[in-house]
Amino acid sequence: MLLRALDLFFVVFHTVLIVFSLFGWIVPRLRRANLVVLLLIAASWLGLGMFYGLGFCPLTEWHWRVLRALGQHDLPRSYTQYLLQRLLGISVTSTAVDWLTVLSASAALIISLALNIRDRRA
Repeated sequence: MLLRALDLFFVVFHTVLIVFSLFGWIVPRLRRANLVVLLLIAASWLGLGMFYGLGFCPLTEWHWRVLRALGQHDLPRSYTQYLLQRLLGISVTSTAVDWLTVLSASAALIISLALNIRDRRA
């Protein structure tokens, strides 16, 4: 029961975090928080990634532990790939998902950074 609740928590929380990281810059009062989240994600992917593999996310690791405890063992390398399959039933290659993830996150970071700089100057 607890594992099922944790599974649901991670799906909801991680999905909301992804959506916020990609689109939080749209809401002016959330731009600074969005930039902080994007920088933390970059630090995880690149910084922790040096030790655990490029693109490492602790949320993904914790969710994978829950899913393994629930008996799921054939998990994809990418959490985005997992969400697309689980939530939308879309099967995408890991290469395509990796490109989609990196390009989307990079675009969000560039936009967020530019808007935060512009807002600070205004």
